Amino acid sequence: MKKDLIAIKVEGLTKSFKIPLDGSSGIKQKIINITRNKKGYRKFTPLNDISFTIKKGEFFGIVGKNGSGKSTLLKSIAGIYTPEKGAVHVNGLLVPFIELGVGFNPELTGRENVYLNAALLGFSRKETVNIYKDIVDFAELHEFMEEQLKNYSSGMQVRLAFSIAIQAKGDVLLLDEVLAVGDAAFQQKCFDYFEYLKKENKTIILVTHSMDAVKRFCNRAMLIEKGRVKIIGDPAEVADQYSVDNIDVKHKKNEAKDKDKDNDNENEYVSELSASIDKDGYERNETAKLTLTYRLKSNFIPAVGLTIVKDGRSAAEINSRPINIPSQQNSRHSVSLDISLNNFTQGLYSIDIVVFIKDTMRIVESRRKVVEFVVKDDDRVHGGVIYLHDDWVAVD
Repeated sequence: MKKDLIAIKVEGLTKSFKIPLDGSSGIKQKIINITRNKKGYRKFTPLNDISFTIKKGEFFGIVGKNGSGKSTLLKSIAGIYTPEKGAVHVNGLLVPFIELGVGFNPELTGRENVYLNAALLGFSRKETVNIYKDIVDFAELHEFMEEQLKNYSSGMQVRLAFSIAIQAKGDVLLLDEVLAVGDAAFQQKCFDYFEYLKKENKTIILVTHSMDAVKRFCNRAMLIEKGRVKIIGDPAEVADQYSVDNIDVKHKKNEAKDKDKDNDNENEYVSELSASIDKDGYERNETAKLTLTYRLKSNFIPAVGLTIVKDGRSAAEINSRPINIPSQQNSRHSVSLDISLNNFTQGLYSIDIVVFIKDTMRIVESRRKVVEFVVKDDDRVHGGVIYLHDDWVAVD
């Protein structure tokens, strides 16, 4: 690739930190450690031989589990950390959106902090006066600008910081978890800002846990795991792999929660409620088989309800009320359901379940995210929750 087409090049980047061990920070203990040839720290390496190249004008996503090294990578690219090995080359003016709000003074008002933070970003007072209204409009904090910052919620503070930061003009922008800020309306503003950046042909690196954002905006994406590159390429493939990797971790957490909940004997109606699914990943035209098990502790006619969830939204809801399911008291029962995935778009889904008294509809037990599964699809056109069987026709 020609050098003038490259925005960022990372070559063999390795970064380590020395973490002091308990009781080894005092001067006396340090001297004892030296005389005994004993290290008073352990070495932690969040990045290990990372290499990749980003083209100018590319929207590049970086995903990974918490602790995988994403933030350390961004800070190394921004020049906050110095690599232990390897190198980072940036072609153009870089603006990092990392740890927004650093430099804010909680004793100052929102308006005063705008001027302070803008000065730290290199704006003159005249320039800040000219952009002040745009900052406040974007943050939607008009009625709070004369309040002290210490009275702001954490979300309000980051919204204000983000609104200031986007005024800085650069060739390369590093965005770290900005989608976790604010309500749906503010997140939509972030999406609109991303669209603007793409039209302006800016080079963007986005670190996020939102796989929808990766699929929607990124030209390429990278998944890192334990400080190493696991996969780099098509954003939909990277997002699907991230979803698959997270299923096992969430299953273990849910199993632990279920075990703790079943040990609680307060529920007088049902116990040992659990669910399983035949696979973790499916193609869109496959059928998933869900199996529910439960034990009734009281004499009542039960029914179960399912909510299939994607990206925090209900994708489908169904319950067993039209039929009778096993209801013998003090016996363990199982029921199964085949779920056709023909109309499911690609992505990560979870299933919530409830048990209720059939006649009165009173809920007596519930579980969230009892199972999770991924739907894969080679068709990169469809998004959202429902797969539409489109048939485009040119009429002109």
